[in-house]
Amino acid sequence: MDEKLPLISVIVPVYNGQDYLENCIESIESQTYDNLEIIVVNDGSLDATDVVCDRLRESYDNVYVFTLDDKGVSAARNTGLKAAQGELITFVDADDRLRPGMLRTLYDCMETCGSDVAGCGFFLWHSEEEWADRSAAEATEAQIQVYEPDRYLREAILCGNSRCWSKLYRRHVMERVHFQEGLTIGEDMLLLIKMLPWVHKIAETEYPGYGYYQNPAGAINRKFTPAYMDQITCWQLAREEILRMDRSLDAQVCVHYVMGIMLTAGKLAMLPREERGGFREYARVCHERLRGVLRVSGTFGRLSAGYRVKAAFFLLFPDLYLYLYGLRKQT
Repeated sequence: MDEKLPLISVIVPVYNGQDYLENCIESIESQTYDNLEIIVVNDGSLDATDVVCDRLRESYDNVYVFTLDDKGVSAARNTGLKAAQGELITFVDADDRLRPGMLRTLYDCMETCGSDVAGCGFFLWHSEEEWADRSAAEATEAQIQVYEPDRYLREAILCGNSRCWSKLYRRHVMERVHFQEGLTIGEDMLLLIKMLPWVHKIAETEYPGYGYYQNPAGAINRKFTPAYMDQITCWQLAREEILRMDRSLDAQVCVHYVMGIMLTAGKLAMLPREERGGFREYARVCHERLRGVLRVSGTFGRLSAGYRVKAAFFLLFPDLYLYLYGLRKQT
């Protein structure tokens, strides 16, 4: 181990990850940056994740395991943050994996640019064969962009780079913020927005170091549950935070707010009609939030043509929209 390198704390929240966790941890242990502590937070798993955690703790002297009683991913990450001893901190989801050079690349990027945060690109994979091909691909020299916080908000977070993983953070930044507990969708975007007042520079490299597993059981791929309303809550909270920083971005933020509402309404529409009837209150909330957001000047005109049609239809005929959208998706 190179003792001159600062310690990186790698926080791995896991829920029912018996089939993924071991490979995830092995990809972290295989990093070319070798001064690491790995903090696994088992958040009330109902499968054999606890057995896997015990095996990993016995196999590696830098793996530490904490157990929660199904508090959610935000609480799990916050638990990891409280336990972290590193000068640098990163997050990895338990079904994902890292290419061997990811953490060293982020550290070098951070040191070269003098940034408080460094992020990299990611790639999707669906099978072991695809992971083997993508992770073994030779890395090419990647461009680095350095952002000040206001530009990062406009050109990164509000343009889709709203993930907390695939990034490395200096400890002093993470000591100022925390994940909003009780949220399971959009919680990482909120964290990035809240950290902006505490950073001077953010560096982003195109190097695709993070392997994002397209898990068919992931939260985005599940059918509608009340927790899916978190997407709307997060955009409401994000809007409040951003307005405190730059009111000129309101219409741009509201476009994403509308998209979040319509995606949530689409999940509702996919439910069988009799099941959807039990969630009428959530449909009503979607409709009311949409009506309010579309009143913000400039929002409707910024929407794509497809979203303008969908939003207008849902606004005028909410029940008919849900019925027809669900019918179309199920045929």
